Amino acid sequence: MIPEPFRCGAIALIGRPNVGKSTLLNALLGQKLSITSRKPQTTRHCLRGVRTTATAQFIFVDTPGFQTRHGNALNRAMNRVVRGAFDEIDVVLLVVEVERFGAEDRALLKLVPAGLPLVLVVNKIDSSESGRLLPFLEKAAKEAEFAEIVPVSARRRKGLDELMRALERYLPERPAVHGEDDLTDRNERFLAAELIREKLFRLLGEELPYGCAVEIEKFEEERRLRRIHASIVVEKEGHKAIIIGSGGGKLKSIATAARLDMEKLFGGKVYLEVWVKVRRGWTDDEASVKRLGYG
Repeated sequence: MIPEPFRCGAIALIGRPNVGKSTLLNALLGQKLSITSRKPQTTRHCLRGVRTTATAQFIFVDTPGFQTRHGNALNRAMNRVVRGAFDEIDVVLLVVEVERFGAEDRALLKLVPAGLPLVLVVNKIDSSESGRLLPFLEKAAKEAEFAEIVPVSARRRKGLDELMRALERYLPERPAVHGEDDLTDRNERFLAAELIREKLFRLLGEELPYGCAVEIEKFEEERRLRRIHASIVVEKEGHKAIIIGSGGGKLKSIATAARLDMEKLFGGKVYLEVWVKVRRGWTDDEASVKRLGYG
């Protein structure tokens, strides 16, 4: 018997904000890598997650939700990230929410280069009422020439094996480009900043997280101990007070939750210090957005 050739390729996950791309990425990897929250636009960077099996290496590229409503410098930078994600991509996953396929989803279809296999992933099927999924799938199939349409529930891990089998068929035949045990091409400094930012999205009010960023000012590793000093950047003094909270309680909760996740991800103890800084109007200043690592 001639063994099946090994396959390896990059798969872009695209979709409008809050359709569950990052939750799907984490579910496919079997480990939390991309930060998540119930708030849209939690993801701001391209993040590569790697899963290697006996027959293939899947390089998933998580992207920010494509923004069509707001045009400040931060959102423009994130949209550039989405457009640039198609460079050196082999397969595109368009993630939509079950029973929702609208103008924002169609706008993303226009960004996909011709010739790339396009897989439609219909997420959150556990929230669909009985009898409504199939009609939606039939209707969605008419929106574009999809190579595959796969319904899933990333949160409940339903349909993921079917999705992996479908994706593997479209990966090119070539050797792995990452190590067998690699999870991502991002370093721990980046991941630490993301975990702090996740806690801002999860523990603060509706509007405040969008004007927040995180800078890692010091990252030192001594054996299995990591010493991390980080700054949370906000636009207004009032925002700073909200993050610090009464007696510093809110900031302590944010830092503690982030530290525990870092220790789990990094596999060692973490000493974390977090401050809050005000940088007025940074979300609409191209230089500040670039300095903070966006775009």
